Amino acid sequence: MATMDSRAGSAAPRVGIALGSGSARGWAHVGVLRALEAAGVHPAVVCGSSIGALVGAAYAAGHLGALERWLRRLTWRTVVRFLDVTLAGGGFIEGERLMDFFTAHAELPPIEALPVRYGAVATELETGREVWFTEGPLAEAVRASIALPGLFTPARHGGRWLVDGGLVNPVPVSLCRALGAEVVIAVNLNGDITRRPRARTAGRMPQGIDGALLARLREEVAGYLKARAPARVRELFEPRPRGPGLLEVVTGAINIMQDRITRSRMAGDPPDVVVLPRLAHLGLMEFHRAPEAMAEGRAAAERAMPALRELLGGALSAP
Repeated sequence: MATMDSRAGSAAPRVGIALGSGSARGWAHVGVLRALEAAGVHPAVVCGSSIGALVGAAYAAGHLGALERWLRRLTWRTVVRFLDVTLAGGGFIEGERLMDFFTAHAELPPIEALPVRYGAVATELETGREVWFTEGPLAEAVRASIALPGLFTPARHGGRWLVDGGLVNPVPVSLCRALGAEVVIAVNLNGDITRRPRARTAGRMPQGIDGALLARLREEVAGYLKARAPARVRELFEPRPRGPGLLEVVTGAINIMQDRITRSRMAGDPPDVVVLPRLAHLGLMEFHRAPEAMAEGRAAAERAMPALRELLGGALSAP
C-alpha cells in the first residue's frame, strides 16, 4: 500500500501541518504527529505558534521520540524545577532553564538546515506585528514564540521585544502555505475551551503547578516586601467566592482571546483538514499531564482521518 510521504518528491501534494498554541495542551501535538506517521503522512512543512513551535521544532529536528520519552516521565515536581521565577522581567518565568534543557538534550541545527521546512510565529510587542522565523537559530525561534504574556518574560531579538505567537496567529495556516504547503492540516487546541468551563474550587489555594508557582512567587516577593507580602500574593492568586484569582483570570483571558483569533484567522485562510483535540479539562500549567494530552491528540487525529483520506485518497496507508 502506498504511503503519503511528502518528502519523497512524488506527485502527491506537499503536506504542511500548523501546530497551534495552547500551553500545556500542546503536548497533544505529539500524539497528532504520531497518528499521522502511522497513516503514512510525513509533513514537508511544519509550522507552530507557542507550544506548537516547540513540538514542531523537535519534530523537524528529528527529536520527537526523545521529547515523547521525556514527557512520559515528566512530573509536576520536574515542571516546578523549570520555573525560574522573576519579578523584574515582564513575566513570572524567565524560561531560560527550559530552553537550556531543550538545547542540551537535542542537536538543534539552524532552521534552514532542517530536513523539513520549519517556521515559528512570534509577536512584536511594540507594534503587534506578526514575526515569522524561517531561518536562523532554532532555539531562539522557539523561545520567542513561547513567551506567553504575563507568564514568560519577552524575548529580545534583533533589537525587538517578542512575545507569544498565539497573540496574532494561534494556528499558523498562512505560514504553512507561504512555505510551500499545498495541503494544510491545522491542529487547533482551543476549539472547545470557551464552551467547556473547568470546575473551580473556591476558597482554597490552587494545587499542583499553580500552587507551586504561587509558592515560588511568594519566596521572591518576600525578599522585597517582607511583612505582608505572603498574604498579599495569596490574595492575588487564591480563587475566592468573591472572584477568581490572578492565574485564573490570565488563563481565562488567554483562552478567550486565542479562541476568537483562531476562528477569525481560519475563516480567512481555512486549512484543508482541522484536528480538534478535546482538552478543555487541562489547565494552562499542567504540563505534567502529557500522557493524556498525547493520547487525546492521537485520538483527535484519528477522528479527522476520514476527511484526510477523502482529501488524499490512495496516498494514505490503510487503517
